[in-house]
Amino acid sequence: MNYRHEFHAGNFADCFKHALLVSLMNALRLKPAPFCVLDTHAGSGQYDLESEAARRTGEANAGIRRLLDSTDPVLAPYLDLVRAIGLYPGSPRFVQALLRSEDRLLCCDTLPEAAVSLRRLFRDDRRISVHQRSAWEAVTSLLPPKERRGLVLIDPPYEAPNEFAQLADGLQQGHRRFGHGVFAAWYPIKQLAAVRAFLDRMQTQPIRDIITVELTLREPLDPSRLNGCGLLVINPPYRFESEAGAIAAAVLRGLGVTGPGAGSNVIRITDE
Repeated sequence: MNYRHEFHAGNFADCFKHALLVSLMNALRLKPAPFCVLDTHAGSGQYDLESEAARRTGEANAGIRRLLDSTDPVLAPYLDLVRAIGLYPGSPRFVQALLRSEDRLLCCDTLPEAAVSLRRLFRDDRRISVHQRSAWEAVTSLLPPKERRGLVLIDPPYEAPNEFAQLADGLQQGHRRFGHGVFAAWYPIKQLAAVRAFLDRMQTQPIRDIITVELTLREPLDPSRLNGCGLLVINPPYRFESEAGAIAAAVLRGLGVTGPGAGSNVIRITDE
């Protein structure tokens, strides 16, 4: 089955991931040189939270709808964009909102319907190109960008049992081609074994300056539930490590989640 994000748009994992994405984008904007963003699993671009699919799961009710009541200034850059854009934005819409005139976005997705939606959404924006292709092909064929500066966002659906291994391979291949680029890879936390194996593998690869930011709603004991999630970042921008911890903690507070296993942290995987 193909993963359909419209069932999950605006859930806690989206809020966590997108708040951190906005922080990464704002860090790139601090320098005047142009940059390029490669979004390897771009999806449809934006999502109607009143759709049948979204209402069927109701995940946005415990996610963005709850978080929009937050007045925490740490979350303001993210929440202000959500309000301004309207429909719940996918990652390419957040990126588009923060691109400057000289910057670019490359959107990739394997699903034909997602590619059609992205082309329709961005048809008038010359800064953005859409590619219907595999993410793992994209990290080798589209890197390095001509700008020699930028962000690679990798957000797989985790349908295949070997997706953590594919992610580790893709990060290694992408980093080999674009060693000074920022890489951000989202991953689910269902149970700890798969996550720790992935992080242990990343620690043994010849890649320096890796951190991961994690948020958990509960103890990760039930593998059938999304108990939390993380974002692994290679070459995090200046001050992002401390900002990421504050953002993750603010998301958790805004969601109102407490209890055993609920928490957030930043872990350094390899030194600079």
